Amino acid sequence: MATILQLETATQVCSAAISIDGKTVALKEQMASNIHAGSLTLFIKEVMDLSGLQFADLDAVAVSKGPGSYTGLRIGVSTAKGICFAIDKPLIAIDTLQMMAGGFLAQQKEGEAQKADEYKGLTCAMIDARRMEVFTAVFDADLNYRGNTEAKIVDEHSFADELASGKVTFIGDGALKCAAVIQHPNAVFSELNFNSAANMSTLAYKAYINNQFEDVAYFEPFYLKDFVLTTPKKK
Repeated sequence: MATILQLETATQVCSAAISIDGKTVALKEQMASNIHAGSLTLFIKEVMDLSGLQFADLDAVAVSKGPGSYTGLRIGVSTAKGICFAIDKPLIAIDTLQMMAGGFLAQQKEGEAQKADEYKGLTCAMIDARRMEVFTAVFDADLNYRGNTEAKIVDEHSFADELASGKVTFIGDGALKCAAVIQHPNAVFSELNFNSAANMSTLAYKAYINNQFEDVAYFEPFYLKDFVLTTPKKK
C-alpha cells in the first residue's frame, strides 16, 4: 500500500492531499494570492488529521514541481524536502501541467458521455505567466506530451497546427485570458481553471510503484524561466 502526502503550490492554489494507492482520501485547499507560506503547513496538518495518519505512516511525499510561480514552487519544494528529510521517505516530483491535464481528463471520464464528447481531442494546460505569456504544454487523451513544455506568448496564430488537426481544450488560469485571442472553431475553453493536489494522485502512485524518486538533497523545481527581480516604479 502506498500512502502519499501531496503538495501543490505552483499555482494560485495552495493545496494538500493524502492519497492511498492512487485514490485521494483527504484534501484541503484554497485559491488566494500569497497564502502559500502561511497556509501550507496548516493544510498538511489538517489532511493528516482527517486521514488519521502520523507522518511515520507516509510512504512518500509528492510535490508539484513546476512550471509555475517561483515563490510558490520554492515554498512547496522546500516543505516537501523538509518532511522527507525528517521522516526518511522518498520524494516524488510531478509536472504541474501534466497533473492539471490529468485532473481534467479524469473529470471528463467521470462525467456524462455527451460532456466527454465535447472535450475530445487534445488538452492544452496553461498557467498564467503575466501579460499574454503562459507556461503551457499540450497532451493527448492518454496524457502523453504533444511537443515541449514552454513559456509562450499567445497571439492569434498560437497552436495553429494543433487546432488544424482537431479540437483542443484549453484549461488552467492562463486559458481565460487567451479566449479572446484564440478564435479558432476547434478551440474549447474549459471552466476548470485551477489546479489541485488531488490531481497528482494517479501520477504520484505510478511514480511510486516505478521507484521514480528524486534526490532529496539536490532536487530543484522546474522553473522554466529564470526569476527576474523587478522594482516598482516611483510615483
